[in-house]
Amino acid sequence: MSLALLRTLCRHQQHVLQQRQPVSFVGSSAIRCAVRFQSTAGGEDKAPKQDSSNDKQSTKERLAAKYSRENVKRNVQGYVFSRFFDYVKNYDKVIEKKFPSAVHVYRVFLVGVRDFFNDMKKLVKITKIVYSHDNDLRCLTRKEIELYYQMPRDMKKVAPVLLISALPFANYVIFPLAYMYPRTLLTSHFWSVQQKVDFAQIDLRNRLLYNRRVFRCMQSKLDALKKTHDPAYEKFSYILGLLGSGLHPTSEEILDVREVFQRPPFHLNSLSSSHLKYLCRLHDIHAGLLRRFRLSERAYVVHHMDMAIKREGGVHNMPIESLKHACYIRGLNAHNMSVESMIDWLQEWVKVSLVVDEDCISMLLHLPILLTYNHTSNWILIH
Repeated sequence: MSLALLRTLCRHQQHVLQQRQPVSFVGSSAIRCAVRFQSTAGGEDKAPKQDSSNDKQSTKERLAAKYSRENVKRNVQGYVFSRFFDYVKNYDKVIEKKFPSAVHVYRVFLVGVRDFFNDMKKLVKITKIVYSHDNDLRCLTRKEIELYYQMPRDMKKVAPVLLISALPFANYVIFPLAYMYPRTLLTSHFWSVQQKVDFAQIDLRNRLLYNRRVFRCMQSKLDALKKTHDPAYEKFSYILGLLGSGLHPTSEEILDVREVFQRPPFHLNSLSSSHLKYLCRLHDIHAGLLRRFRLSERAYVVHHMDMAIKREGGVHNMPIESLKHACYIRGLNAHNMSVESMIDWLQEWVKVSLVVDEDCISMLLHLPILLTYNHTSNWILIH
């Protein structure tokens, strides 16, 4: 009995152990997992605390570096400099808003001085070319001849303004004064497009006021031709009769009486003092001393302008603005004239001018009377 009981107890104990082993395994695993979870949870709680402390420290360092004295000073200086640079760059706009009239005057003089200086440089080159060719203008173009004739007069006219403006504080007075009287104190380099047209008409009107006086001087010399039994008396008397009746002679009729201007009383050296004075006024020339020399120089320059027109292809190849300017120079008001009318009139002028020589230079000086005295455009300007 004792052995059987002992065996039974052993089996029962083994059976109990077998039943308890999975429970204990599960329990141990759960315990291990719980321990791991706790350890992990505890580690995770510690890591964010360490990372947050590091982030706070790095943020403080960045803020400290950003708002340091040197960095703030450098940023302020950069901001101030950039704002000042933008202000200076747009300063002309600021001044134009506050003082528009002053800025306009400044720009007029700035552009005018630049154009004037460029023409002065061109004049120096043209003068060198002329002197290297024994003062022969045939080596120049039409524009160069016009500049060669006009630029010295413009230099004399604008020189007082430029010299006075160089004095201390004088530009504050002379520039507004010159802007108020541009026709008197300035040249075409400082004028607007409309001013150029208006001033050209005013100057031409002042010249045309002497047409009648020159015509009367020509009529007064008919008796001298008649007394000397000049063979061209009848033809010349007919031409003056056409002018008196409101018509104009043709270029061929003018060339038929060319010999009249080669001898007294219509030769340049035979003209009276009053006749010379009126001719000077007619051609916008100073009527002081050396009037014959200045008149001959004027005729010489215009003659070479006409030769240059012929060399450059004729009148019909000239631009419209050049046609108008050429008509103004020769005594015709080209305002509101058609291009065809300007070309026809200028062709008549060039036909006569091309045959002019030193002996009949007086004919070219009287050509504004012979071709423009009764022109409608001129009469409108005068009356």
